[in-house]
Amino acid sequence: MRTYVLGDLHGQYQSLKQCLLTCNFDYSQDTLIQLGDIADRGDEVFDCVEELLKIKILIAIKGNHDDWFLDFIRTGFHPAAWNFGGIDTIKSYSTKAGKTPIIRKSRQGYKTSFNPDDIPLSHKQFFESQIPYYIDTKNNCYVHAGFNQFQPFHQQPSSIYYWDRILWQSAMNWQSKAKQDPNLAPFEIVTKFNNIFIGIPIL
Repeated sequence: MRTYVLGDLHGQYQSLKQCLLTCNFDYSQDTLIQLGDIADRGDEVFDCVEELLKIKILIAIKGNHDDWFLDFIRTGFHPAAWNFGGIDTIKSYSTKAGKTPIIRKSRQGYKTSFNPDDIPLSHKQFFESQIPYYIDTKNNCYVHAGFNQFQPFHQQPSSIYYWDRILWQSAMNWQSKAKQDPNLAPFEIVTKFNNIFIGIPIL
């Protein structure tokens, strides 16, 4: 009964399989905490979700790309933000639905042959059920992007947890300064956690 933490997948099914195989992951006994951004930038989003659904103890955290996909699931509109890799999500689900992924791009977003009816109900429920963060019994915090370190953690808008990267940037800057100045004041944060796990952004 082990616990693993996995960051941004972005439609990379083969990488997901390799990670699970390498750690000899037990689908029925082990826990996987997935830090979001399953959608976009890779054309195997469908397969990633299918694999995650096989895991009995899965804690699925929402990423900003997942939120864009959820917006499409709910409204049927392709958000303009899908310029950041959404075409691959369209291709993944269109192919599985037996459709040729016809895509026309404009300033407002996309017009495609892909619609929410092409998405299996289990996948819709998966993206609907993702949570903004998770805090375990050891006071470890798991979140996709971060949060405002100067405000109480539980008093922040949910979108902050899958959008705000300032915490990560601030921590990296502090760490760099701390290497040069051993007397540097401790990293300032209102809500204390034992460890904070965030998804690694693609730079």
